[in-house]
Amino acid sequence: MTKQLFAPTRTAALERLQSFVPKAGAYASKRNYDISGHPHVSVLSPYIRHRVLTEVEVLQAVLGRYAPSTVEKYVQEVFWRTYWKGWLEMRPSVWSDYKQAVHSSWNDVQTQSGMRSEWEAACKGETGIDCFDHWAKELVQTGYLHNHARMWFASIWIFTLRLPWALGADFFLRHLLDGDPASNTLSWRWVGGLHTKGKTYLARPDNIAKYTEGRFRPTGLATHAEPLTGMPNPERSPLPEAGELITGARTGLLITEDDTSIGWIVDQVTPVATACLNASAHRSPLHVAPSVHSFTQDLISDGAARYSERIGTQAGFIDAEQLAQWANEQGLDQVVTSYVPVGPARDALKPAQRALSDKGITLTQLRRPYDTAAWPHATHGFFRFKDKIPSLLGRIRGVRLADSQT
Repeated sequence: MTKQLFAPTRTAALERLQSFVPKAGAYASKRNYDISGHPHVSVLSPYIRHRVLTEVEVLQAVLGRYAPSTVEKYVQEVFWRTYWKGWLEMRPSVWSDYKQAVHSSWNDVQTQSGMRSEWEAACKGETGIDCFDHWAKELVQTGYLHNHARMWFASIWIFTLRLPWALGADFFLRHLLDGDPASNTLSWRWVGGLHTKGKTYLARPDNIAKYTEGRFRPTGLATHAEPLTGMPNPERSPLPEAGELITGARTGLLITEDDTSIGWIVDQVTPVATACLNASAHRSPLHVAPSVHSFTQDLISDGAARYSERIGTQAGFIDAEQLAQWANEQGLDQVVTSYVPVGPARDALKPAQRALSDKGITLTQLRRPYDTAAWPHATHGFFRFKDKIPSLLGRIRGVRLADSQT
């Protein structure tokens, strides 16, 4: 049974942010320690992933108390998520390739009994590697893992257990409450040496012992991490254009899991009807944890409830294939939603967008100013992106509240 560490409300997210801010100054020195209760990290990722809290809000809260130099590491951690998203937006075929790799590896699991038993042992936390088994069970039980533990886990999965990296990424995406297509996929590729050519991450027993304060001292781990082979990173394509509102159009609102804070949209348009889409079940061809689905569902519902008096008639949750029918029944000219990045929700919306177009209805995806400013800089590795953070912070301090308030 999953332990509920994350109440699916904006109120809970704000409380967690407020409790972390006083500790943010010590983040750099303590962030790598994986300790029970995770007292040295913000544990905000499930909320930021669904934009219950926006990156701008989190950065403004931390920088409202500390100088940028004091909280540089935490600021960079927030921007890592931004970098991953921008990078994948300009290389969407990497997500498509990952999905194909999951299907191919799953076929291997089904046809190779040895691989199946090894995969099952890894997923159940029955490998005999104490730290790995603990993290596998913690993930399933809580929907969360410390970032350092995620790196160690991925390294052991790939280089010690010799299991397909895509199935490891899939295991995370099926259980993480903060499961993000960009951050998760690209981080696993980075550990395996696919993202940055030739660069891998090796989980070392002494490092694990140090940063778990002696809880674990694993033996038998791989001593070498040979980069995985695969297709080189594709050339980046132009960042997709953001949508623009059609003035005077009869408008409906669609709330998705990628942005549950809709205040910035209803400040620009008054919808006559609203529907919700939860595409979390599409994160994997395998069984997605019920806790992931319910957490996502409740966050979307919480977002709708906060603005119930401003979003017209509410249809509740609909499937993507029902979107065009709903919009047509409501007599809509356009359906507006927050920009849907590469991932399951976008995959679900592609045929829906065509169906809407066939009925003469426009799907308008509005992109937040933060994303529009930051994503174009995700051209190469993070360290080149990092050079742009000071100028991006300058913009954040001057952004209109519509980008940070919900």
